[in-house]
Amino acid sequence: MMALEGLRILDLTRVLAGPYATMVLADLGADVIKIEMPGTGDDSRNFGPYLHGESAYFMSLNRNKRSMTLNLKSPRGKQIIRELVPKMDVVVENFRPGTLEKLGLGYETLREINPRLIYAAVSGFGRTGPYSQRPAYDGVVQAMGGVMSITGPEDGTPTRVGTSIGDIIAGIFTAIGILSALAARERTGQGQLVDVAMLDCQVAILENAIARYGVTGEIPRPIGSRHPSVVPIEPFETRDGQLMVAVGNDTLWVRLCEALERPDLAADARFTTNPLRLAHYAELRPILAEIFQSRTNAEWQARLDAVGIPASPINNVPQVMEHPQVLAREMLVKLVHPVAGELTMAGIPIKLSETPGAMRMPAPTLGQHTEEVLRDLLGYTPEQIAELRAEGAL
Repeated sequence: MMALEGLRILDLTRVLAGPYATMVLADLGADVIKIEMPGTGDDSRNFGPYLHGESAYFMSLNRNKRSMTLNLKSPRGKQIIRELVPKMDVVVENFRPGTLEKLGLGYETLREINPRLIYAAVSGFGRTGPYSQRPAYDGVVQAMGGVMSITGPEDGTPTRVGTSIGDIIAGIFTAIGILSALAARERTGQGQLVDVAMLDCQVAILENAIARYGVTGEIPRPIGSRHPSVVPIEPFETRDGQLMVAVGNDTLWVRLCEALERPDLAADARFTTNPLRLAHYAELRPILAEIFQSRTNAEWQARLDAVGIPASPINNVPQVMEHPQVLAREMLVKLVHPVAGELTMAGIPIKLSETPGAMRMPAPTLGQHTEEVLRDLLGYTPEQIAELRAEGAL
C-alpha cells in the first residue's frame, strides 16, 4: 500500500511548477490523470534534450502519471472535464487566473459539481493583487522576489539560482497545500481552493534576509557562497579543489581549530564567538584560506570528519550521480520508457517506513491513456471515443 493510494487527481498543469507538485503526489501513490492538448501536449514535451525523440525534461517531471488528450476549448472536451470532476479528489491547474473561468471550468463551477473537491491553482502572482493577471516564469519571480539580489559573487551581478527554484518551490508548496486541504476535508467534509503564487513562495524562502534588513537597515547583497550571519560557513580553496566547510556554532569552531592544528585561533579574543568572528571576518578569512591551501580535499575531509565538522567538496552533477550516499538512499533511479528507453532521474526524497513511494511507471506518451480513462472512469464505448476523436475533442 502507498500513502496516497486511492487519491485521484485531475492534472491540468504544464511545464514545471504544477507538474512538479503532481509528480510529488504521484510518487506517493496518487492516481494522476494529466490532461494535455491534442497534437502538441504539455509545452515541455518540446524542451530538450531528447532521447529517441522524447523530451528528457518532460520525462523527468511526469513519471507515475497517466496522459489523456482533451481539447478544453471544445464543448465536448469541457463536458468530459465536468464528467470527470465528480470522480476526482483534486484538480490542479497553473493557468493565468481567470483562464479556466472563461472556459466554464473555474473553481466555483467545479465545486458545485463536487463540493468535496480540492482545487489547487498555482500561478505567477496568485489570484489577488495588482499583478494577478501578469504572466511569469522562474527567472522573473526569482528577480522580483529578491532571491537573485542576494545570490552571486560578492559585489557582483545578481544571479539566477542554477535550478528553477521559482517553479520547484511553488510546486512543493502546492503539494503541501493540497495535502493540508485534504486533511481539513477529513474533518469538515468540504473541499476548498488552494491558491499558490510563485512570487509568494520566493518571498517565503528569503530566509532571514527580511529579518536582517528589518533589524539593521542594511540591504542584503550577494556575498558569494558564504553565510551572511555565521562564520565560517563557506568554501575554501585547497591544494586540489574547493571544500565547503560549515562551522555552525562556537563548539564546532573549537573543533575546527583543533583540526587545523591552530589552538591559538580558538583562544584568540577576536574569534571566540560567532558575533566576534563575523565582526572580524576580514581578518579571519585570509588566515583560514592560507591554512586550507596546505592540504588536499581528501586530507581535509578526513581531518574534519574526525572532529565532526560538516564539510564537502563542491560536486558536479556526475560526481553527485556517483556519490555513495546518494546511491545508498536510492536517489537515482532508472525507468524504461516505451519510446525513449532507459532514463536515469532523481529518486523520491520522502522515505516513508510503512507506505513508501515508488516509481510505478515512466512518463506517458502523449494521450497514452485517453481511451483507458474514458472507458474505465466514464464508461465510454469505442464508438463514442471514435466520435470524440472525429470531432476534435481528443
